[in-house]
Amino acid sequence: MQAVVIEQFGEPKDVLGAQTVPAPEPGPGEVRLTMTLSPIHNHDLAIVRGVYGYKPPLPAIPGTEAVGVVDAVGPGVDRVQVGQRVAVAGARAAWAEFFLARADQVVPMPPSVPDETACQLLAMPLSALMLLDDLGVEPGRWIVVNAANGAVGRLVNLFAKQRGVRVLSLVRGPSSVRALTDLGYGPVLDTETEGWTDRVAEVTGDEPIVRAVDQVSGPAANTLMSLLAPRGELISFGALSGQPLVVDTGAVIFKQAVVKGFWGQQRGAEIDRADYVRLITELVGLAAEGTLRLELDGEYPLDKAGDAAVASETPGRNGKIALHGSAR
Repeated sequence: MQAVVIEQFGEPKDVLGAQTVPAPEPGPGEVRLTMTLSPIHNHDLAIVRGVYGYKPPLPAIPGTEAVGVVDAVGPGVDRVQVGQRVAVAGARAAWAEFFLARADQVVPMPPSVPDETACQLLAMPLSALMLLDDLGVEPGRWIVVNAANGAVGRLVNLFAKQRGVRVLSLVRGPSSVRALTDLGYGPVLDTETEGWTDRVAEVTGDEPIVRAVDQVSGPAANTLMSLLAPRGELISFGALSGQPLVVDTGAVIFKQAVVKGFWGQQRGAEIDRADYVRLITELVGLAAEGTLRLELDGEYPLDKAGDAAVASETPGRNGKIALHGSAR
């Protein structure tokens, strides 16, 4: 089979290449999937660079989420069947024509959920739902999120709106402002506009912002801290800037603010099974009824994974970049 393989950690455009490797065989409790679509997440590229929370042994096949069709089942598997269309997140080696997943990880996908949505339905949306649960914000209260036109920002807006939580979205550039407002989300402020911070009180009615979600890190985190109300919480969710977190010590002390991290993979491993089922059921239901649609901004074959990685990190996208299997 064809698979994307990294022999060493480094810049994705330099180290991602396709090779012919043996197809894996499912063991006890495992299923083998024929990969249809697999999105490129920021954490996938962090793994390729060797800067994520874990480093796979090399050589390695990247890819952590996909939609596909069950091709074979291992001993003891009876909850899914060959030919069933399923999605999975938290997998390994998904950037291949065939890959393995635990049978208890895969989620059957209704026909009404398109592949483009199904391939990215579980990782980021589940993280966004768990994040909102952890924030514990009451309806009517305000949160702020930066890089809000990305996948997580849009999802936080969608789920918060359903829960009555109010979101101030921070983006860069007028096109991102239009993209979010066209989706019905707001208020949205462009941080590249001079004096934008002066408008925060205006758009929030001068009500306190009790939680801040930082996806950028670097000085952007300190900007969020400046908007946060006393005893608020700043949650570090990502580091799109690639820079260390910068937060003013005085603001933390005198606001008695809390700064903490959120790692969706670890949070997902800790979640109670009943809560996990509740959240997944909510996600699949929203996708099946069409309320939740996740578009792609491009699809690439496995042998163009390096180009796909470059496209994934090019500003101005309105959707994920994905790799597709040979059957696509």
